[in-house]
Amino acid sequence: MENIKKNFGFGCMRLPLKDGEIDLAETSRMVDYFLEQGFNYFDTAHGYLQGRSETALKTCLTSRHPRDSYILTNKLTGTFFKTEADIRPFFQSQLEACGVDYFDFYLMHAQSATFYQHFKKCRAYETAFALKAEGKIKHVGISFHDHAEVLEQILTDYPEIEVVQIQFNYVDYDDPAVQSRKCYEVCRRHGKPVLVMEPVKGGNLVNLPEEARKVLDELHSGSPASYAIRFAAGFPGMMMVLSGMSSMEQMKDNLSYMKDFQPLNETELEAVKKVQSIFRGMNLIPCTACRYCTDGCPRQIAIPDLFAVMNTKQIYHDWNADFYYNNVYTGAGRRASDCIQCGRCEKACPQHLPIRRLLTEIAAEFDKQ
Repeated sequence: MENIKKNFGFGCMRLPLKDGEIDLAETSRMVDYFLEQGFNYFDTAHGYLQGRSETALKTCLTSRHPRDSYILTNKLTGTFFKTEADIRPFFQSQLEACGVDYFDFYLMHAQSATFYQHFKKCRAYETAFALKAEGKIKHVGISFHDHAEVLEQILTDYPEIEVVQIQFNYVDYDDPAVQSRKCYEVCRRHGKPVLVMEPVKGGNLVNLPEEARKVLDELHSGSPASYAIRFAAGFPGMMMVLSGMSSMEQMKDNLSYMKDFQPLNETELEAVKKVQSIFRGMNLIPCTACRYCTDGCPRQIAIPDLFAVMNTKQIYHDWNADFYYNNVYTGAGRRASDCIQCGRCEKACPQHLPIRRLLTEIAAEFDKQ
């Protein structure tokens, strides 16, 4: 872990798009700028952008820069293997897709009580540790989406785990569903460095409600994203904070305050607490737009987009939400009322959201006859 230069990483789930495809020229510019500014940590997974994140990194990073100039993290996702015998061929395909001979970090992806049982049954952890012994992985870790007691169990069962990636931001900090604080405390008790995902909660802490934005604007010292990312990075043991940047503008903003990182001061922390209170009073859907729920939806409902529209309606109470619902995010057979209640989405959701119930509520709001 000594080769990591800064505590801020490039999350490659939301790369810039152009006409529905990854904008490789812009991604290359962002990769180059990121490295030039002294940062070197990149995070991907096979499921990101339907496998295109890995190949984009081969084009934009690994084929253009020396192997020792960057740290590359990839993940083993439970939906891509059914048996122990499937894991090694899948891992090899990831190496080839990324254009490397080894991964610096390899995480057991999206661990929850359910997925963990699948990983144990298929001896996924044992396979990863064997690959580490062979030099194809430098460090084995997990990314985690569940309650703190499940994380406690995993770290007790496999003390060889070296790092833990958790969702951590100031809105989820004391959220009873996400349990960011409790999961962080488990990591600290086990002495595991923490990787932070979703520090801006899928953009929700960037595009703030007007009341919350005013609180942060009064500080006159940074962007909404800056307070969210610095909040997460300011806790002891936070090895890395990831940001899924999709434009050079976002990258330049993030690097401007992470290049010489300073934790939030007391005035800034008080402002963040006020914003926390505002969010708690709004009863918004805590979706991070990871889009795992959409992959298996038989009606191809754009679930995260409908959640975003519902939140917009809650925040602004104007015509925009209705327009986007009816004209952008829904089509024939793809409205919230078209949900057949199969439950596949809920099994895939890292946030454990009651998606079927929420879609029923959205249908009642937008699909009125």
